Amino acid sequence: MKVVTQKSKLSGEIAIPASKSHTIRAVAVATMAEGRSILHDPLDSADARSAFRAAQEFGARIKVLDGTWVIDGTRGKISKVASFVDVANSGTSLRIFSALASLASQDITFDGDPSIRERPMTPLILALRSLGAEVKTLNDKCPFTVRGPLKGGKTTIDGISSQFVTALLFAAPLAENDTEIEVKNLHEKSYVEITLDWLKKQNIAFEQKGLEWFKIKGKQKYKAFDLKIPADFSSATFALCAAAITQSEVLIKGLDFSDHQGDKKVFEYLQKMGTQVHHETGGVRVIGKELTGMEIDMNDTPDALPALAVVGCFAKGKTRLYNVEQARLKECDRISAITKELRRMGAKIEEFKDGLSIEYSRLSGQEVHGYHDHRMVMALAIAGMASEGKTIIDTAESVNVTYPSFFDDFKSIEARIDQMN
Repeated sequence: MKVVTQKSKLSGEIAIPASKSHTIRAVAVATMAEGRSILHDPLDSADARSAFRAAQEFGARIKVLDGTWVIDGTRGKISKVASFVDVANSGTSLRIFSALASLASQDITFDGDPSIRERPMTPLILALRSLGAEVKTLNDKCPFTVRGPLKGGKTTIDGISSQFVTALLFAAPLAENDTEIEVKNLHEKSYVEITLDWLKKQNIAFEQKGLEWFKIKGKQKYKAFDLKIPADFSSATFALCAAAITQSEVLIKGLDFSDHQGDKKVFEYLQKMGTQVHHETGGVRVIGKELTGMEIDMNDTPDALPALAVVGCFAKGKTRLYNVEQARLKECDRISAITKELRRMGAKIEEFKDGLSIEYSRLSGQEVHGYHDHRMVMALAIAGMASEGKTIIDTAESVNVTYPSFFDDFKSIEARIDQMN
């Protein structure tokens, strides 16, 4: 699918959909819990449905009732399991459910789309093996097969992707023995904080020294819960950045700033660059003003890289986004991809190993490639809203991964968006 975006003046209010990170974690915990869990207003997207299907294949029973997911868990015993789990494009589902699969007594094979087959898995595979699980793989990528039992013990894991650490933290409480985890090179720390929040809500017993060392007691249990899923700061990034670069006024609704989601920092970044951000009873009012470039350590906010690269094009002076090498390991190499596509639109942008340097630029609409990557498509869409002419973006259907209502929501705040046949 292709969409066309054109220069727009945005106005109105936009409600942000539920968090992908929280939704998938909620599904994972509910799957392994004893009893019936109720997830209110989960994100119903392609990635979340990948977790949904994995849960069913692990033996959980799920009903969808008026926007609520009701999950009867497995009591920590993976049963009636399918021998094959297709996670489609969901890296989070792949990492978490493959670690949970190490608790099963039979082989479970994981695979996904071509993008997933390129996603690294070596750190998690090595850690699972060192804790007693069997993992059969040709190249440490999908497809691979996992078999338990996860016995526990001591392991060291590379945290280049926080999802590796999250996966171990969710599986370890159900291992036969206690587990000690030493984490090296941790990126995206806020996502590990979200995982720890889930363990604390579940009263899981663990010790920690910062985010570098954990000891998790074995033979624990997850309990059923009833929870409204928080809104997604990663999705909110696009409305925030769009208002900033089009110098528009938009009310963003539904966000909880007490949540540990890392991308809430993007509001701070944009404020420092010149955007007005006002917290009100009904939401956060964003008013775009003249922007000034700055240096931003992106390690905790890697998903915001494409959108902030766009913002950098409209900020006076120079913007430098750094310490975000893990952005090369997402659905595509986002550092290289956003450099190529914004340059096509006229951006003065350079990539380096762990980030980007962008100078103030005058962008014009062009045909650009979305790389089948939801965040690339959404970033290029907002770039088109602040550029002269028409911006045509392919693979636009990939927004369904995390934000299925993206185009409709932006139309509701007067963005000029059309779908091409």
